[in-house]
Amino acid sequence: MKRSKTVHPAGKVTLDMVAQASGVSPSTVSRILNGTAVVSQDKKDAVDRAIAELGFVPNPIARVLAGGRSLSVGVVTQSIDSPYYGVALRGIEEVLETVGYVPLFASGHWNAKEEQRCIDTLRARRVDGIIVLTGRLSDESLRKLAKELPVVVTGRTMKAPGLYALNFNDFEGARLATHHLLSLGHRQIAFITGDPVHPDAQERLRGYRAALEAAGVRYQPDLVLPGLFHEDSGLMAVERLLDSRQPFTAIFAANDQMAFGANLALHRRGIRVPDEVSIVGFDDLAGAGHAIPPLTTIHQAGLELGRCAAQALMDLLADKKPTAQLPEPRLIIRSSTRSLASAR
Repeated sequence: MKRSKTVHPAGKVTLDMVAQASGVSPSTVSRILNGTAVVSQDKKDAVDRAIAELGFVPNPIARVLAGGRSLSVGVVTQSIDSPYYGVALRGIEEVLETVGYVPLFASGHWNAKEEQRCIDTLRARRVDGIIVLTGRLSDESLRKLAKELPVVVTGRTMKAPGLYALNFNDFEGARLATHHLLSLGHRQIAFITGDPVHPDAQERLRGYRAALEAAGVRYQPDLVLPGLFHEDSGLMAVERLLDSRQPFTAIFAANDQMAFGANLALHRRGIRVPDEVSIVGFDDLAGAGHAIPPLTTIHQAGLELGRCAAQALMDLLADKKPTAQLPEPRLIIRSSTRSLASAR
C-alpha cells in the first residue's frame, strides 16, 4: 500500500518526524545518521528521502552525546591566508565533502601555545579527528593527542599509534633547484632561507649545500640570506645582498613568495631577470606561472597535500592503515632562469 507523504506543521523538523515519514523507528533513523545501522538499503533510501522532503537538519552535538560521530574534522593550519596552505585547505574540503564531513579551521600562527589552544578548542567541539598542517607542536604533544583521537600531521617524519605523518622531500626539491642553476653555468648562487625553526627550511638549506658540494662549488656563507617565507623578507634579503656588493648571478629562494619579493627588489634596481640574474622558487604557487617573467620553481602540490591528509584521516577513522603519499618534487622550468653563457 502506498504510504501518504507526511505533512508536518510549521516549525522545527524532528527526528520523530523523519521516522514517521520513512516508516522506521526513531532509533533506526539515529543509527543510520550515525553510520552504525545494519539495515537494508531500502530503509536507508527511505530515510534519505524523508530527510530531503522534510528538510531535516541533524543536530551534530546531539549526535555526539548519543554516542555517534560529529562528522567534523579539526584542521590546524598556520595562516588561513597563506597562498600555499590555502590551497591545501581546499584539498581537505574536497575530500571531506565527498564523505559528508565538515572541516573546522583554526590558525596556529607558527606558535606552539596558540596551536595547542586551537586543538583544545576543536576538541571541545567534539571533532572526530584532527589534521595539523606542519606547525611547532612537539612530536610528544602530537603522540599524546593521538591517544585520544586520530591525528594526521604534515611536515613531519614520525610514527605513533593513531597518528599518520606526511612529509615532502624538501631536501631533494632544493637539490634539484640548485642543480638546475649549476647546470646553467651559475656558480655564485645566492640562497634565501626560510624561517630556520621550520624543518622544511632546514632541509632546503641542506639540499642547497649538498648540490654545491656535489658540483665542487665552495659554499659561501655570505650568499646565504635569512628570510621568513613571505614576500617582504625576500625583497629585503636581496636589497641587503645588493648593498653588500657580494657578486652573484643567480638566486634560489626557499619559497615562491620570497622569490616574488626578490624579483621585485631586482626590478627596482634595474636588474633584469633572467638576462642578468636567474631566479628559482619553491612551491609552484598559482601565481608562479603568471609572474613576470614566469617563475622557474619546484612543484610542491599543496592541493595534493590537503587531499592526502584528509584521506589519511578518513582511513584512520575507518580503522584502516593509511597509504597516502606525497609525490616527489619536480622542477618546473619557466622563463626566470637562463644559462650564464647566454645571459647579459
